[in-house]
Amino acid sequence: MKDRKTKKKIREIAWRAALVVSLCVFVFCAYRLIAIQLEYKAGTEEYDSLREIAMETTPEATPTPEAEEPEETPQDNTPVEGDEVAAQTSGDFEAPDINFDALREINSEVVGWIVMESIDISYPIVKAEDNDKYLGTTFEGKKNGAGAIFMEHTNQPDFNDCNTLIYGHNMKNGSMFGSLNKILEEAVYSKSRYFWICTPEGKYRYEIFSAYETPADGETYTLFSEPGEEFKAYLDAMKEKSALPQITIPLTGNDKVVTLSTCTANSANRFVVQGKRV
Repeated sequence: MKDRKTKKKIREIAWRAALVVSLCVFVFCAYRLIAIQLEYKAGTEEYDSLREIAMETTPEATPTPEAEEPEETPQDNTPVEGDEVAAQTSGDFEAPDINFDALREINSEVVGWIVMESIDISYPIVKAEDNDKYLGTTFEGKKNGAGAIFMEHTNQPDFNDCNTLIYGHNMKNGSMFGSLNKILEEAVYSKSRYFWICTPEGKYRYEIFSAYETPADGETYTLFSEPGEEFKAYLDAMKEKSALPQITIPLTGNDKVVTLSTCTANSANRFVVQGKRV
């Protein structure tokens, strides 16, 4: 009888202990979930605010008067002064005018602004002395898992390298480069296969020629000191990797390419989108 009572008491203690542990786990998970959601919210609000600041009309700016549309619209990607292209684009899209003076007052490491025509991606680009700083630090210098969109620290900040690498987190709420892989959807790619890099010197339009998953240490991340046949061979190899529809986009050893890179569910792999300046 005594043994039975002892066993019953032990079972009750074990059950209560299990209940306490379960409640602790539940509270911790709830706390973490709330913390993550608040972090997402803070990151989203910061970059929404930055877009307003960057695209705010300056007092000196005057609106462009509307003019009658000509019967035939000339090609909108005619090069100006080398590789710079006109601000107008095909369809209804127009690359924004970015107030870099205002952005520099917040962060002097800003080097550009990226805008994709068919995906909701519009962010400032920064460049630090290493590739670690902006993994968990936002444009405004706040600690946040969203980090910032940043350039490979060994690239030149003027986007004139053969291959310029741009990194961004694949956030679960779709922010940063969280929607980059949407380019693989036929409806998205068909709508537009272009993105823009706006810099203090000019606006550059890039035509996407490849998108695919690749090892984090793969040849995709190769940098080149000069244009030429070696770079052309690299571009051909990258185009072969593409999971996009086979659309003929000519590539040369003199092209200037931007490679957008984000993480995937597999920590050993990355998803990349590559575009050539037009």
